[in-house]
Amino acid sequence: MSAPDLSALTGLRSGKSTFYPQYRGAAERLERVVHALELISRALVRTVEGPETLICAVAEAARAHLSAQWVAFALTDGTLPDAGPRRLVLGPDATPFLVDNVEGPPLPDEVVALLDSVRTGAVDRYPVVENHHAFVPIVLDGGVAGAIAAWTPANRTLDGTDRAVLSILASQTAVALQNSALYQRGQLLLERAEEAYREANRAAADLQARNEELEATLQKLALTQRQLGVAHRHQALDEERHRIARELHDSVTQAVLSAGMQIEVCRSDIPDDERSERLDLAKELTRRAVEQLRSAIYALNRPSDSERMSLPEMLEQLSVAHMPGDLEVKVGMGGSPVELTGDAEHALLRIAGEALFNVAVHANASRVVLRLSYGTDSVLLSVADDGDGDPARLRLMLKLADRNDLDGRHRGLANMQARARELGGTLEVRRSRFGGVRIAARIPLQNNTAPQQTGDRS
Repeated sequence: MSAPDLSALTGLRSGKSTFYPQYRGAAERLERVVHALELISRALVRTVEGPETLICAVAEAARAHLSAQWVAFALTDGTLPDAGPRRLVLGPDATPFLVDNVEGPPLPDEVVALLDSVRTGAVDRYPVVENHHAFVPIVLDGGVAGAIAAWTPANRTLDGTDRAVLSILASQTAVALQNSALYQRGQLLLERAEEAYREANRAAADLQARNEELEATLQKLALTQRQLGVAHRHQALDEERHRIARELHDSVTQAVLSAGMQIEVCRSDIPDDERSERLDLAKELTRRAVEQLRSAIYALNRPSDSERMSLPEMLEQLSVAHMPGDLEVKVGMGGSPVELTGDAEHALLRIAGEALFNVAVHANASRVVLRLSYGTDSVLLSVADDGDGDPARLRLMLKLADRNDLDGRHRGLANMQARARELGGTLEVRRSRFGGVRIAARIPLQNNTAPQQTGDRS
């Protein structure tokens, strides 16, 4: 729709001085136009207050300009979904009517009919202004999004100036409603972002406190280990100390490093809801690490085989626990499964967990395959990746760590090898068929299978 020119707003078509009555009428119309534009501007500046306030202000501007008895505002179903109220009626003396309230006073039939027509979209896209009735559609993106209608008393006849003013009001209302919805949505997103930022700060402070507690606990453990070394305790006690240290490495360290991985992901550009979920997971991992430290010695000396899951089921759960989202983990089974002893299942599960964690942290891999194969006399657990690891270097590190572990590094490989040896098995590090590293632990079934249950269970 083209912008109305001055002649359409004022009705002035001649500049001759002899047309004084025309000038006088034009001056009155111009004053009405200026007043109407002032009303429109006052309504539109309330865009930031939300669609509801904006719609009420627009309806009141139309009523005030036309001195209307009835003003109806309605939006077509499916358009401007964030705008509300969808239907608004101002009666005499600017009294608002609840359109959908069946218990309220009745509305005039022509008002009800127009509201229904606009709601269903059964209206023309061209304005109609005649005598005491005005109808101006709200056009948005080439379609009718709603309409503004008014009915004036007998002493207020509508003219072309009113038509131009209402057309301006309708066109600007469509844009303002869109802007208002976008503004409100932006405010909501900003509030969520600020809340996520505050939550991240709280989580970071909590993680710092828990890390300090963990560091203090680790220092106490280190002191205990030095005291055990100085006291030259019995060989059996020394072996138990190493077993505890290995369990702590394979559980607590993985949990803490997993928390660090989740926090690192949060530093990248990810959605707010995913960032919040990852921070919650990091917080939970750190809490569980502290709990594992406190209960490790008690739990390690009291394994429970009752109501436990099978080894394949535990490996399936392990393959998705704390793994990065961009690392594809597949689990495969081969052969006929046999029931292993609790120690054998525990050792294989720890070996798999350490191998998977090393892939996630060090290998720069995108794919890893974990396979458990049952043979006639042994069971083979292999973890193969497509990363950039060097099997020869890992074998050298394993040899050095096995002989002389001075600073506690590379204990993961040494722990895996020790677990396999304790069960009479072997650990091999080779090049995988995917181009990365393949770690394979093979243990004999002899002495590592659980005894068959016999007897009457009735």
